[in-house]
Amino acid sequence: MFVEKQHILHIKPVWITAIKRMNYFVFSTICRTFAVALIHEMKMKHFMICISIALFIGSLVGCGGKKNNGDIITKKPVLVVHHTIQKTGDYVQRREVSWLGSHYTVEVKRMADPSLPVINDGSSRYYDNRITITVIRADGSTFFSRSFTKKDFLAYVDKAYADEALVGIVLDHAEGDHLRFAASVGSPDKLSDEYVPLKMTLSRTGGVLIARDTQLDTGSNEPSEADLSDEEDI
Repeated sequence: MFVEKQHILHIKPVWITAIKRMNYFVFSTICRTFAVALIHEMKMKHFMICISIALFIGSLVGCGGKKNNGDIITKKPVLVVHHTIQKTGDYVQRREVSWLGSHYTVEVKRMADPSLPVINDGSSRYYDNRITITVIRADGSTFFSRSFTKKDFLAYVDKAYADEALVGIVLDHAEGDHLRFAASVGSPDKLSDEYVPLKMTLSRTGGVLIARDTQLDTGSNEPSEADLSDEEDI
């Protein structure tokens, strides 16, 4: 009986050892499976990161792949074309003058007139002008009033200026029985100095004479048409 109990005690450690081995096997299998899954996941993440880096580097290489052959690229100048019809500039000049022993007010009004043929000046288009001269007596009555267009001066200008504009008319001075005016036909561009100088005389009877002015400087200190359009625009 005693011997049998000893034998049982001798076998119990073997059984326990087997259980421990089985537990170790199961635990190690689970650990290996987890490790394999973890390594696989890490490899996938590493693979995706590598692909992203490769694509980024490829885009940089593609952008910098254009060779600079030393050519200088410049933009072609664009000609500015004015599609709208422009005005030379409307103005009114009023001057007080002693004439024929009395006091007169001379008004010269320049206005762009859309009813007249449009002037083509290079890449720009302008309205031609209609200029009205009104001479008022001291009592307020009108002595003279008439509107002028380029047509009134065409007989006195060269053919090269026939398609230009009536630029302006200004009172020059009173002399004897006449009021003397300076006029010009030419480019409607204020910055241009291309024009034909003309002179116009108004007599005490209301008659008008027009002629080509052969003297560019009349000696008058009166402002020019351009000065008046800048100072008295309406």
